[in-house]
Amino acid sequence: MKIISLVENTASKDTLGAEHGLSLYIETDRHKILFDMGQSNLFEENAAKLGVNLAEVDIAVLSHGHYDHGGGLKRFLEINGKAPVYISRYAFEPHYNGTEKYIGLDTSLVQSNRLIFTEDITEIEKGLTLFSCNDRKKNYDLGSFGLTMLQEVEFLPDDFRHEQYLLIEEAGKRVLISGCSHKGIMDITEWFQPDILVGGFHFSKLPLDDTLAGYARRLNEYATKFYTCHCTGTEQYAFMKDYMDRLNYLATGQRIEV
Repeated sequence: MKIISLVENTASKDTLGAEHGLSLYIETDRHKILFDMGQSNLFEENAAKLGVNLAEVDIAVLSHGHYDHGGGLKRFLEINGKAPVYISRYAFEPHYNGTEKYIGLDTSLVQSNRLIFTEDITEIEKGLTLFSCNDRKKNYDLGSFGLTMLQEVEFLPDDFRHEQYLLIEEAGKRVLISGCSHKGIMDITEWFQPDILVGGFHFSKLPLDDTLAGYARRLNEYATKFYTCHCTGTEQYAFMKDYMDRLNYLATGQRIEV
């Protein structure tokens, strides 16, 4: 299995662009998968520089309904005419940062016949499954970080029911791909206990203190190897690295071989 970061907040080379967002290209034995599309068309530009042909992607997944992961969805549908896009049935609900800034998706795309709306568990095929975990028990609640959803005329804290995770089981390895881990990285790790977890931790707004150190120590109790990025925060990553033996960063242009 090969995983290449097409877009992330930082870049490993000056020739590649970076933005607040995430897009990952994944090659398994059977499939070429695009997981998220960043906030713009940058994922396409970087893919070309990295030798990734997005027209050959045969499965796409949108982790949740925020612009920095699905902003490139329209462009992907234009450059790739075949791949179904697996997306939560809640993804096009109106999502905001606070009450002023809309951070949701382009709702004009909801009618596309390329979209496959997922439920709590959606098995794409054996060894390739999406989970929303909306009914799972949570032991850690970090709140919504000011992110909201508009329900009729009322802004409510986002419950992130639109977020889903991709579990890939191949060659005896269990690899979990997460976008932002809004439901809580400690709980997500406990639910799946994968061999490898790739994704953001959504810790970028947390202070570098004993609480964050405690989260890092808790994650280090698992045998999981972590590749984090995007909403983790580079300062938070460097801080947690002192407490975690298997924590790595995945910048734009870097790749993982499993």
